[in-house]
Amino acid sequence: MNEPRPRTVLVIGGGASGNAVTVLLRRAGIAVELIEAKPDWNVLGSGITLQGNALRVLREVGVWDKVRESGYAVDAVGLAAPDGTVFHVQQDIRTGGDDLPPIFGMQRPRLQEILCEAVLESGATVRLGTTAEELVQDASGVTARFSDGTEGRYDLVIAADGVGSRTRAMIGISDKPEPTGMAIWRVPVPRPESVERMQLAYGGPCYIAGYCPTSKNTIYAYLVEANRDRASIDPASYADEMRRLAAPYGGAWPEIAASITDPAKVNYTWFDRLLVEGSWHRGRVVLIGDAAHVCPPTLAQGAAMSLEDASVLAEMLTAEQDWGSLDALLTGFYERRIGRVRMVVEASVQLGQWQLDGVRDADAPGLMGRTMSVLKETP
Repeated sequence: MNEPRPRTVLVIGGGASGNAVTVLLRRAGIAVELIEAKPDWNVLGSGITLQGNALRVLREVGVWDKVRESGYAVDAVGLAAPDGTVFHVQQDIRTGGDDLPPIFGMQRPRLQEILCEAVLESGATVRLGTTAEELVQDASGVTARFSDGTEGRYDLVIAADGVGSRTRAMIGISDKPEPTGMAIWRVPVPRPESVERMQLAYGGPCYIAGYCPTSKNTIYAYLVEANRDRASIDPASYADEMRRLAAPYGGAWPEIAASITDPAKVNYTWFDRLLVEGSWHRGRVVLIGDAAHVCPPTLAQGAAMSLEDASVLAEMLTAEQDWGSLDALLTGFYERRIGRVRMVVEASVQLGQWQLDGVRDADAPGLMGRTMSVLKETP
């Protein structure tokens, strides 16, 4: 009796969702080849705030112990006035379950490093500095032609190539990210002794002035404002500009601002929104993570939604032994994810829009609480 042919998957993109789905599929014995456009497989950015439902997936991937050693757990968020006066401390919902922190801060490059190590340990084939230039599908698989002139044959292609996904357009999905009207300045700085939790100040020259501990010694500080023409801001002035915006804020902010000295460490990005409707696949190519949906970080759920995509898709693929036709499975994946993802995208955008519109009586705590309560449920 002939042994069944090993199932093969191409993962395009080595960020959080691509790395996570690779590890989970390899654990089931599925052959995975991961390509990443960057030659060094790193990520830019300062810090990242992970909610419990993101940590739940990281535990499933097998990296929670390393993550826990590399960041800082927080169980409450302080809400403050611009002068630093805290008017409310909100205990956060444990969306990952009672045995995981509700909020966890860490440096984004360190999370990427941990996930990359897990991919390499899984035995997946990794090709850096490589892109897919063409995907040709037929009834039984996908032929991918790569930027280095080689090609490969796969049962399935998982496109995890981010908000600017080339694959999305390649398979005929025309949806594109749209700016929400907000932008964010981010920087890693030493942790002031007074900082023990995440804190958000509303008002002042910015919509939000916030920070989150990322280790015993560091925090991730950020300022949210109306987006500007990036071409009008000299990157060499980033540190000066962020200090200027931070100057009116009280509490820990004077110490934070004094530490913002290196413009190379300051990151400035616009908030985008994207939700691909209808389906996330065409034939045997499926989008996950930021390639399919993007939301502003007002709920800190972007990475969590991407990681959940990886978990759910891997679960469904490993449970299905017959990959003769994947259309029903991939349609089921979309149907299982779309309601939860839509809720997060719409709530995240709404929270930002209320600030843009200056709505003073908006029920932001209620919207956040309702959303987080739903996210406690297994995706």
